[in-house]
Amino acid sequence: MTDSPLIRFLAVLAFGVLFAAPVRAIESSLSAPGVSAELRRALAASALSIQAANRTDASAQEILATARADYSRLIGVLYAHGYFGPVIHIRLDGHEAADIAPLALGGPPVRLQIDVDPGPPFTFGRVAIGPLAAGTELPDGFALGMPAATGVIRKAAEASIDGWRGAGHAKAAVEAQSLMADHGRQVLDADLRLAPGPVVRFGRLDISGQSAVRPERLRDIAGLPEGARFDPEAIAISAERLRRTGAFASVRLQEAETLGPGNSMDIALSVADAKPRRLGLGGTLSSLEGMTLSGFWLHRNLLGGAERLRFDAEISGLGADTGDGVDARLSTRFDRPATFDPDTGLFVHAALETLDEPDYREDTGRFGVGLAHVFSDRLSGDISFDLHYSDVTDDLGQRDMSHVMLPIGLSWDGRDDPLDPREGVYFAGGLTPIVALGGGAESGLRMSADARAYRAMGERVVLAGRLQLGAIAGASTSGVPSSLLFFSGGGGSVRGQPYQSLAVDLGGGNRVGGRAFAGLSTEARVALTGPFGVVAFADAGYVAGDLDGSGEWHSGAGVGVRYDTGFGPIRLDIAGPVGGTTGDGLQLYIGIGQAF
Repeated sequence: MTDSPLIRFLAVLAFGVLFAAPVRAIESSLSAPGVSAELRRALAASALSIQAANRTDASAQEILATARADYSRLIGVLYAHGYFGPVIHIRLDGHEAADIAPLALGGPPVRLQIDVDPGPPFTFGRVAIGPLAAGTELPDGFALGMPAATGVIRKAAEASIDGWRGAGHAKAAVEAQSLMADHGRQVLDADLRLAPGPVVRFGRLDISGQSAVRPERLRDIAGLPEGARFDPEAIAISAERLRRTGAFASVRLQEAETLGPGNSMDIALSVADAKPRRLGLGGTLSSLEGMTLSGFWLHRNLLGGAERLRFDAEISGLGADTGDGVDARLSTRFDRPATFDPDTGLFVHAALETLDEPDYREDTGRFGVGLAHVFSDRLSGDISFDLHYSDVTDDLGQRDMSHVMLPIGLSWDGRDDPLDPREGVYFAGGLTPIVALGGGAESGLRMSADARAYRAMGERVVLAGRLQLGAIAGASTSGVPSSLLFFSGGGGSVRGQPYQSLAVDLGGGNRVGGRAFAGLSTEARVALTGPFGVVAFADAGYVAGDLDGSGEWHSGAGVGVRYDTGFGPIRLDIAGPVGGTTGDGLQLYIGIGQAF
């Protein structure tokens, strides 16, 4: 019976299961007495043998190989933290891993033990680095008596090379280095010699790969100053100009390895095109203002020169409980980058809009041509020449107006993250001269400002504040479109107050927008566990009929919940009025992104 085929099959199956089963994770530990928590974490992260030991599928040979390689990895971590006399033992079942022959393990080890004696910390003795370019700033830690660490030496070398590169020496490099550890005095002497190389000038921009954007347009947009003295900042700016068009999924600029005639250096450009078309949808919800639905269609490279054409459509006020109707807007905009210079783009825009608001109805058409200029990575501005027609009906009557407008805008964005900022400031200002063409139109000047500031208080709390100002000078209330006047209340100004509930009271139940406005908002944002956070906020708004007249205030406050999606938080706010006579009850707001 023992020789039956069934018994032989079961024996083979049992043998296969026994030896094919995954190896159980072995016991492992790391001991490093006297080191900081930061260094302990760095050592544990570098000990790949412990990671291998914790895997059930790791073979004995893999564990041994990673253990033998861990000696140099751990020494590198200790050197980086200023310990130059360490003693390291890595033992497998009590045997030093360095002494175990690669094929000597008969089976998986049972225990892995790493013992690290870092030895005494070293300080810098003699430090020397040079020659240095004018204005080079070395790290403060690279000095006599400071804690010695290879990371500090590396930063000093990088700062020195960057100094020479900023002076036009593109091929500056460390020519020689000497690091001498004196274990008796526990000091490290560091001596680095630099080779600045010649002053380099930009050569040609060589374009490689396939792109739907024409090569001459790639050169125009990049704006690399061929023939000018090398400047690493110029390369970074060129890359950002290309990314800013939105036409590319990736942009890479690489310096040539060797110099050409006259110490010129070519720059290789390779881009990967983004998908040429994009469709987007969005929406917000307010318990009183109703639902807003929006969508857009975008072409990123319309004519082969990274031109952008975008159509936007929006419907708002769906299901509103404010007594007004549905608003609708259809707009389009064409952008051509690098029109007059690499940082100036041309745009053409047009829009048709119908607004059925609580205090007015307005049908508008406008068309404009303008220029947008990027002054720096934070400062940008634009100016346009717009033709504007409005058919307005409000408590002052019905009137048709035609204007020429010259909107001028300037913005400064110093936020660390535009979608969910924790630090920094943001400012946007607008100045719009208005020239009357006919109908009941009047000439004047519209001014606006929006300032925001953010401050992180530890890891979890962010305080945010916003100040909005607006004014119209010269023209009367009836001489400009109602959409240019100022109202307060709702999600964009004072949460907790009904939408556009604060206006100028003419008496007899008649109301119009104001010619002066101020808004103030504050928020305390607190991160909870995971992607969730909570917000407490308070808003206030002011509207006046004249620049020198008295107006009225109202205010609201509430709390909210945030859910971080990775590309911006989902927002849910509940608010009610706390000042003024323009509303009562609670309001609910849902949207994407922070309120400001």
